[in-house]
Amino acid sequence: MKKLSFSLQLLLGLVIGAALGFVARAGDVAWLTATLTEVGKIFVQLLKLAVAPLVFTAVVVSVANLRNVSGAARLAGKTLLWFLITSLIAVVFGIGLGLILNPGLGVTISTSGAKAVDLDGAGTWLDFLTGIIPTNIVTAFTELNVLQIVFLGVVLGAAALAVGEKAEPFLGFSRSVLDLVQKALWWVIRLAPIGTAGLIGKSVASYGWDLLAPLAKLSAGVYIGCLLVLLVSYPLLLAFVGKVSPLTFYRNAWPAIELAFVSRSSVGTMPLTQRVTTERLGVDRDYASFAVPFGATTKMDGCAAIYPALAAIFVAQVFGVHLHVGHYLLIAFVSVVGSAATAGLTGAIVMLTLTLSTLGLPLEGVGLLLAIDPILDMIRTATNVTGQMVVPVLVARSEGRLDEEVFSAPPQPLDEAPAAVRPASGPEPALA
Repeated sequence: MKKLSFSLQLLLGLVIGAALGFVARAGDVAWLTATLTEVGKIFVQLLKLAVAPLVFTAVVVSVANLRNVSGAARLAGKTLLWFLITSLIAVVFGIGLGLILNPGLGVTISTSGAKAVDLDGAGTWLDFLTGIIPTNIVTAFTELNVLQIVFLGVVLGAAALAVGEKAEPFLGFSRSVLDLVQKALWWVIRLAPIGTAGLIGKSVASYGWDLLAPLAKLSAGVYIGCLLVLLVSYPLLLAFVGKVSPLTFYRNAWPAIELAFVSRSSVGTMPLTQRVTTERLGVDRDYASFAVPFGATTKMDGCAAIYPALAAIFVAQVFGVHLHVGHYLLIAFVSVVGSAATAGLTGAIVMLTLTLSTLGLPLEGVGLLLAIDPILDMIRTATNVTGQMVVPVLVARSEGRLDEEVFSAPPQPLDEAPAAVRPASGPEPALA
């Protein structure tokens, strides 16, 4: 396996998993289905195990690292602006495809058995905004509420900047924990080819294409919309705004995109996204240490823009609710502003619920889409992670923080775990 690149290992796992899943489904081999399910489940559990400490320490350190970056406020503002612009482009694709495909017309799914999903008060804007602030710090970590963990990280990181030298022990501890978690998580990522085989095999064995039949238009719309963003929107931005080669970008970024597709977790992919962004795409480490964790928890073009737009139109048509121009503008607003609600975890149920509740559509519509969510989430997460790398490249290029030699060089191998790297200025280590 060491003779194969990480990308080829992932691709091999994808092919083997799909083949095993097909055998399990065609031959009704229960033990093979169960084995694939357990392999995929263990891999996802290992990724999720690192989510809380990874997100918290990454956000704290990334905020603290801003003092190493000249023009930090301008960089942060540009990054946020491009997040909003690219999200708006993505939601326009989603709404446009929804109007063309009419995914809910003619669908004969019974809505009587669909139940609204209990999201513990995540269904309205007020609940979303109040839910950002944890009532109990321990609960935010034990219940893996990523949005609350991000909030705590931002607040404590900003407080550490304000306190100054007295906060160095805390920042040093946070950096040490971050290095430890990233090292351990890299070992998990090295198991991704095996996890890929389990996840894809389980999906093929359990679902096949049967579940997609009644929801074919919606499923096709999500995949087409994400591919339009991946193959049209991002390449045009890279070529005409970033003045870099889209083909070179995708060649270098492919391992992170591939892992995102199979893991369905932006946060779980974050260490690999970080390495690709700095070691293969040439983005300045100090800036990337802020932009990548920030993007992994808030930049969701697939889950928060394309999918909720198409799904909202689908639900409206299934329940016979007529949408007008104002509703479509509201969908765009919710998708652009509320993308942080997805918080980098697998699935986009919270964002969809937020969109439906804002439009006044039945929340029972969420239940109709849960069965195919794993299948759709693969392409959505791949789109999310790609956007999380595109924006830092665009901003770094505009600010002279992109190493074009690194960007244009042959892809560096990603087989070894990352080593801690210290920036040229200041005592703080940049994110490895």
